[in-house]
Amino acid sequence: MLFIIVFVAFLAFLYTVRHPLMRFAAEFWMVNDPAVPSDAIVVLGDDNFPGDRAFHAAELYRDGMAPVVVASGRMLRANAGIAELMQHDLESFGVPSSSIVKFPSRAANTREEAEALKGLIDSRGWKRILVVTSNYHARRARFIYERVMPSSVSVRVSAAHDSEFDPSRWWETRVGRKLFFSELLGYIVARWELRRKSEVPSGGVVVFDFSSIS
Repeated sequence: MLFIIVFVAFLAFLYTVRHPLMRFAAEFWMVNDPAVPSDAIVVLGDDNFPGDRAFHAAELYRDGMAPVVVASGRMLRANAGIAELMQHDLESFGVPSSSIVKFPSRAANTREEAEALKGLIDSRGWKRILVVTSNYHARRARFIYERVMPSSVSVRVSAAHDSEFDPSRWWETRVGRKLFFSELLGYIVARWELRRKSEVPSGGVVVFDFSSIS
């Protein structure tokens, strides 16, 4: 009987503090490196409908954080893709076309996108990059880019506000719950894929595809 009473009291306690715990979970999950002057701002593809990633990248560009902005994105058709949409968003937010590097690829997820971008970064000789992605995606992106990029390239991740993910109320919407738990699972998969770099061939096929949460 004592055990039952304690157990019920514990469940009641968890129910009472569930909202603060879930807010803490979101705040703990999100990361955001201080922005510093870099060689390039790299905006990861699959931005949301309002273009929050592009908007944040444009702010960083106007603040003088880098002279160029890379509009990265997967191909949707043979001659069009996310990169074109990203370029249009960046221009609408004040980034001149001459400062935008459009980078379409056939990457299926964040890891493959990082591996594709590695070739661009190597060819341009960039040593400092500022990766822009959504707040809920920043931890996974930082983990992947720090392992895919060579040690000679300094990587910082700048988290953009996302209109679809409110860290103080994410559990109240279907989209918020989907983003949080999909990212958690995606991070676990990324750690498994990159547990040893030599086991992940560049451009290889990934069994689990989390491109929808990139």
